[in-house]
Amino acid sequence: MPDHDSQLAVLGWDLQYEEKFKQIAGPRDAPARVVADFGAEYVLHDGSATLRATTRKVDPAVGDWVAFEGGAINGIVDRRTVFSRRAAGVETLEQVLAANADLAFVVAAATDVNTRRIERYLTIAWQSGAVPIVVLTKADTTQTPEAMRAELESAAGGTTVIVTSSVSGEGIEEVARLLRPARTAVLLGPSGTGKSTLINAILGAEVMRTREIHRSGEGRHMTSHRQLVQLPEGGMIIDTPGLREAQLWGGEDVLANIFEDVEALAFQCRFSDCAHETEPGCAIKSALADGSLDADRFKSYRKLMRELRAVAAKTDARIRIEDRKKWKQITMAARTRTRP
Repeated sequence: MPDHDSQLAVLGWDLQYEEKFKQIAGPRDAPARVVADFGAEYVLHDGSATLRATTRKVDPAVGDWVAFEGGAINGIVDRRTVFSRRAAGVETLEQVLAANADLAFVVAAATDVNTRRIERYLTIAWQSGAVPIVVLTKADTTQTPEAMRAELESAAGGTTVIVTSSVSGEGIEEVARLLRPARTAVLLGPSGTGKSTLINAILGAEVMRTREIHRSGEGRHMTSHRQLVQLPEGGMIIDTPGLREAQLWGGEDVLANIFEDVEALAFQCRFSDCAHETEPGCAIKSALADGSLDADRFKSYRKLMRELRAVAAKTDARIRIEDRKKWKQITMAARTRTRP
């Protein structure tokens, strides 16, 4: 690779991105990665320096590789992974949180382990195409970190769980090692779980601002914008604002990665279309009755499934409406052309 490509490689650039870049780039465009999103303005890194850019043509996210020229972003390189959620308050609008992350760190604090919340964030992680990993922070605040690890592994369907503490340094090197030499991870989790503190611990410096936790349990300081942070020994982390409303976006099949136990039981039901309510021979009902399946876990599964199906149905309906409009325009155009 030329020197410039070698510099970009530190940011995760490879031959696949190079080929995809050629498909969308203009003759004077250069590649760069979006490292911060300030809404009206973006910060890019072109391998040697950072620069500010704006765009009117496309809507990039932190982590995107883009084609830019003269301070303007002209195109987005085809994304490898996409972290999306349903935009708050909008039923059929997708909001891209981050792009091109290899790993998704689902962060939970030992002071507030909520397995239902973790299941929701894991669903977002699996939807993205990245490899999810649960990171338990603030392990120094509990006497039973290994018991918490076991609980999280069970809730996460066997997903890897790393126990960390910014105070003792436990697990910090393990997290950092996963990112070398040039992998990108995105941090997912609500405010107050210690995402910024985790980044500071890996960096060995107070780069990300943090504040004390409010008595309500929420972090009083929330990262105000998404940004990609480069680590000194290789790798990158995308920090995201605390997500008060972690809405899902499509892809109900991903639940099999988190609720393998539930879907394995459903496969054993007498009827393939079993609703797990009043049907005879229902393996789910039997497991709930004998306690081998936790009732709250099953409720979480059904709730996430309903949300994903609802989003898919509304999205499909929108697509059908758009298709009808398109064919109506084509038909009217054809009639106009055939008029004498």
